[in-house]
Amino acid sequence: MSSAGSVDYRSGSRRRGDALYAAIYRATLDELRAVGYADLTMEGVAGRARASKGSLYRRWPSRAELVVDAVHHTLPSCGELPDTGSVRGDLLGCLQGFVRLLNGPSGEAIRGLMAEVIRNPDLREIIRVRFVDPGVMVVLEALRRGAARGEVRASALTPRIAGVGPELLRQHVLVHGTPVPEQVLIEIIDEVVLPLISPPVTGRQPTL
Repeated sequence: MSSAGSVDYRSGSRRRGDALYAAIYRATLDELRAVGYADLTMEGVAGRARASKGSLYRRWPSRAELVVDAVHHTLPSCGELPDTGSVRGDLLGCLQGFVRLLNGPSGEAIRGLMAEVIRNPDLREIIRVRFVDPGVMVVLEALRRGAARGEVRASALTPRIAGVGPELLRQHVLVHGTPVPEQVLIEIIDEVVLPLISPPVTGRQPTL
């Protein structure tokens, strides 16, 4: 049963276009917070949005695709990169930003999609394009800044390496849930990412 209760979507003025989509996106996230991803239904969203179920299915064939669009619509831009003056600070700031999203209004939806991708391979491409790749590009830009300062080796400027930190964070959330302790982010950066990207130590090692 939807947490929205019994609502007659036909009452009031009819909304179309952006106004209708915005109402549906808000209702989707509100329903997620109320019942969680596993119990979310198209009927529940339609009732909360005061929209017809048919209007949802015409645009979104499945609840997963609806949730993807709702989350993407509400996410802040991934283009804002911390500028702390050090690659460690920038990378830590990136992960902190990702954690704020997971703990914020869209967090339930994001966590639900992360689990859904495991069961629904058809969603992998859209999740990668909408959420994973933009985050990797932000981290990659932080690495490029670090390389310009001599903190990062040039061969580490690849999407694969840039994706290591975010991937470890996603894995932690899938296994342990949220909230993510700050210490976890520090360990990901200090124990894994920095050793992976640091330039080789030059000069002769002292003899014993």
